[in-house]
Amino acid sequence: MSGARRFLTTAQAAEYVGLSPRTMEALRVRGGGCPFIKHGGQRAGLVLYLPSDLDAWLESRVRRSTSDPGPDAR
Repeated sequence: MSGARRFLTTAQAAEYVGLSPRTMEALRVRGGGCPFIKHGGQRAGLVLYLPSDLDAWLESRVRRSTSDPGPDAR
């Protein structure tokens, strides 16, 4: 089936962006992480990520120097 959307689990998304699954979970709780989809019930639902959201999130974190506050602070 071509054109189907591809979703990544937390473990797959973590590998995709170079973080640990625990860090991805912590970012979901604290905020500041990548947008995600909660599929199923609130408590036991499956968390999924779109690769395009992960790419956009990574792009938003690009800095030109260690003193660059990023686009949110500009």
